[in-house]
Amino acid sequence: MSSQNPRINVVLSNLLYQNVRLLAEKDNVSLSAKVRDLLKEALEIQEDIALSGFAEKREKSWNDSKALSHDDVWR
Repeated sequence: MSSQNPRINVVLSNLLYQNVRLLAEKDNVSLSAKVRDLLKEALEIQEDIALSGFAEKREKSWNDSKALSHDDVWR
């Protein structure tokens, strides 16, 4: 049974491989599933970092005098 999902080959150091293997065993999942989940988590963290930078930039340009009140927004 072949999968339609794209595949990627990754070369890991022995230490990194053993750590991933231990995490997979702890969670009772395959190595592939554990690597996929760790990669998803890493991408979410990178997205959070980028959005945080965007928010900090907007926060620095915030001007209370130009902001709309709650009532103004919901009229």
